[in-house]
Amino acid sequence: MGAKLRKSMPRAAQAEWTLPENRVDPIEILRQQGLTRISSLLSIRYDRMKVSPFTFLRGAAAVMAQDLAKAPVSGIRVQSCGDCHLANFGSYASPEGVPVFDINDFDETLDAPFEWDIKRLGTSLVLSGQESGLSPKAARQLVKTMSLAYTQQMARLAGMTPLQVWVDRIDLMAAISDFEDPKVKAKAEKLLSDRLDAAKGYFGLVSSDKSGPSLKEKPPLVMRLPDQEETIRLAFARYIATQPPERAILLKRYNLRDVIFKVVGIGSVGTFCAIGLFATADGETMLLQIKEAQTSVLEAGSPPSPFKNQGERVVTGQRIMQAVSDTFLGWTHSNASIGDDTPDMAGAGRQFYVRRVKDSRLAAIGTDVAQEGLEDYARLCGRTLARAHARSGNASMISGYLGKGAGFSDAMTEFSEAYAQQTETDWKNFVAALEHGRLAPE
Repeated sequence: MGAKLRKSMPRAAQAEWTLPENRVDPIEILRQQGLTRISSLLSIRYDRMKVSPFTFLRGAAAVMAQDLAKAPVSGIRVQSCGDCHLANFGSYASPEGVPVFDINDFDETLDAPFEWDIKRLGTSLVLSGQESGLSPKAARQLVKTMSLAYTQQMARLAGMTPLQVWVDRIDLMAAISDFEDPKVKAKAEKLLSDRLDAAKGYFGLVSSDKSGPSLKEKPPLVMRLPDQEETIRLAFARYIATQPPERAILLKRYNLRDVIFKVVGIGSVGTFCAIGLFATADGETMLLQIKEAQTSVLEAGSPPSPFKNQGERVVTGQRIMQAVSDTFLGWTHSNASIGDDTPDMAGAGRQFYVRRVKDSRLAAIGTDVAQEGLEDYARLCGRTLARAHARSGNASMISGYLGKGAGFSDAMTEFSEAYAQQTETDWKNFVAALEHGRLAPE
């Protein structure tokens, strides 16, 4: 069935990128998105986005989603990451303490065409390669390497049972041992060892004195916002009250001791995000993060989420795509009705998901290694994305459409290079818009 789809949607047609007629101005898309964000934090978001075309791409998922919505597709759908760029892959420790490698950001996850994630990942590789000083030819090769790895991994998964696909995971240590560059391999092994040890210290966020543990401020990215503390505490309380009995037993052993606001990512800056410090009576601590979930940008070209709470959409997508998910994943909402679509600074009408605080330094091992070993990292991301897609999609059909040759990877390479050029143009216009005050908070 997948092979037959090549007739109605040739793989070569996947290479096409033409500026859509009546394309919405990317600046207007970002301005509208800013209306749902905390206005005092928008300057941080825009400062991060203006650094380079790659950082602009990271913050402009809504722009690319609208463009992809007008592009031809094969018709094969999967649970999509929705914001699939190379910095949204990373490592984290499983509940058993084993470091695994996977996609680690699902804010935009939705059922969507499988090609969309590959095209966004490919574009990010071209832009990152150029930013690292690679030649255009070398940057193109990164996309080919990634998409060939995706094709080969999907062919492997197509021969497995659904249960085997579901439990398949990528052990980070084993993945590093497969790196072809010995210097990159040695650096990755050392980084992994050092950061697994450092993760035991709660990322430097927790201090303790005679009164017990508390969270440290690190302005302007980690700070106390007293006006929002009650909203955070009530949302955490709702989360705990709605957990299944077996998890509730564990959570009852901890009390919420402290909360603090945290600015995260590039695309997420301005959304409501906080950390809760939970502690037992004898001072054992656990950090949970509560993060706002808004409507997925992929709804520009896909049916809306079936979930009333966008936090449930994020959690469900993560559980589908990740081989090993956080035990504490859950969702909650603020003190207004879930249907309220006019959130304000105090958090009214906002929807959230909850998870353990991830170690950003452990998660960044891949991107740190990528600075010297982008080709090894591109290959690893391609393998990882294929495994994530195969958990919800039909691996045999996808593999049949991809084939065994380089036709699909050639198309992805051509598209990614063309869209990277478009992103550079959009970035220049964005920088000019900032200089002229077009994105100033209203």
